[in-house]
This record gives sequence, C-alpha cells and structure tokens, in this order.
Amino acid sequence: MLNRRHLRVKVLQALYAYHQSENKEVRVFEKSLLKSVDQVNEMYIWLLSLLIEVADYVPVDAEERAQKHLPSEHDLNASTKLHTNKFITGLRENPDYIDGVKKYKVSWNFDPEIARSIFMSLKAMPEYTAYLEQSDESIRAEKDIIKHIFKKLILKSPGIEQVFEEKFINWQVDKEVLQALVAKTFKNFSSENLKENKLAEVVANWGEDREFIIELFNKTVAYDSEFQELIAQKTKNWEAERIAMMDVLLMKMALTELVTFSSIPVKVTINEYIEISKEFSTPKSNTFINGILDKIYADLKSAGRIRKFGRGLI
Repeated sequence: MLNRRHLRVKVLQALYAYHQSENKEVRVFEKSLLKSVDQVNEMYIWLLSLLIEVADYVPVDAEERAQKHLPSEHDLNASTKLHTNKFITGLRENPDYIDGVKKYKVSWNFDPEIARSIFMSLKAMPEYTAYLEQSDESIRAEKDIIKHIFKKLILKSPGIEQVFEEKFINWQVDKEVLQALVAKTFKNFSSENLKENKLAEVVANWGEDREFIIELFNKTVAYDSEFQELIAQKTKNWEAERIAMMDVLLMKMALTELVTFSSIPVKVTINEYIEISKEFSTPKSNTFINGILDKIYADLKSAGRIRKFGRGLI
C-alpha cells in the first residue's frame, strides 16, 4: 500500500542522504533506497507478530493464575480462547507471514514484558469479557477483538511507540502506511478457510515501482547541476541560504519528472511535490515551490523540453 507519493518520499530521503554525504557512489544510495521500501514490509511483519505475541501470552497467564498459592475457581478455569482465535491462527499459518518472520528474524524475546502489559490491559476491558462470552466463532466475529487490541492498545501505547522508533528510523514517516496495511489485512482475512486469506501487499506493482524509484533517483542526480542552475535563475532575489534544501530537492525531483518521465502528467507531478512539501518542508514551501516550478515549466515548455504522451498528460 505504498503509493507513488510514499515512494517519492523514499526517493527524497535517499537524495537528502546523498547530498549530505561525502560518498557520492550512487549504487550505495540505490541500495539504501530499496532497503527503505523493504523496511516498510519488515515493520508490517513486526506489527503482525506483536498481535500473535499477545495471543501467545494467554496460556502463560492462565498457567500463572492456576499456580497461585490460593487460586480462585476463576483462576483455575481461566479462558485461553484468544490463543486459538481464528484470525491469529490464520496469521500463524500464513506462508508469507512465516517467511517474513524468518527473513527479518522477528522475535520479541528482547522485551517479553510488552506482550504481558498489552494483555493485562486487555484483560481489564469490557470488550475482552464480551469476547470471551460470545458464541459466534466466525472469523468475522473473532477478528473484532484483534482489531481492538491493535487500535486501542498497540497504537495507543507510548512504550510500543518507543520500541518501534528506536528500531526503525522511518517509523514516524511510515506509521500511517503501516496502519493501512494492518487494516487491509483485517479486511483480507475474511474466509473461514484460513489458507485462502492473504497478507496485504506493501507495494501493488513492485516491478514497475522499483524501476520508477531507481530511475527517479538516478536521473535527479544526473540532472542536478542543470536543474540547480534553472532554479538559481528563478530565485535571484532570494538568498541561497534562505532556500530550504528540502525545497530545492523537491523542485529538482519535479523537474526530473517533467523532463524525463513522459507518461506522468504535468499536473500530477506538480501537485505531488506541492503536497509532499506541506509535510516535509517549511509552512510556506508549497507556495514557493509552486511559483518557481510554474516559471521553469513555462520556459521548458517553450524550449520543447516537455514531451508527454498519453491521456491527460499536459
């Protein structure tokens, strides 16, 4: 569920790192760019694994309660229903999930208290009591409690937030995408035949999108000097140090798309970079970038540099 805007942001991050580094070996940053996309999948698998980790703590809790010095009848008969929840069972057996856990070496052994704290919070909630009492064992009904765990406990926990921030540098940037991926997973897991349920796709068409981000990165680097000059010509009244580096990179990326990506409409390109600037640059950047790009675009169009082919491309 990484769309083209998210992928453009990944390229922007790679370009920023490239310009900040003394090492100008493009291959190094290409590799880093691809890794940043793959890391979204890694974070997705870690989030899913945390749901299983919570369910796996249920029999541990039941055993601890049964072994109390003076266990109550309720302690001796603690329900372990969540451990065999249909959504959780389907996720445990999903081949793509299993492969992901192996690939990324996912394990919460470094902080076993996380699953315990989530379950203890869950156990005190009326939603969990209602889940234990419900007779409907369809996957539709069973996954409601898992949604609750994810939305109300995992996403709202400062401790979990801190763990992911420390482990993944792009957690805050990709958090919204990850929430969408998990939401899509809930939607995908709708069949009572658990083997039919699929994980969400991080990138819908990776072959095409991989080519897009590599080409956008490489061409922006290749045209760097030329587009720097074009931008400088239109910003003569601005002190160079007052122009945010992020604004310059966004304009260079936009110009690269305008000149070298014949299948992407002009309006799409300009709108995308204006929207990205609202999130990743200064409050006035979108207006500034829009104005400068309009001027440069007019010159490039007059010079015959803009060649678009296909529907609605101008």
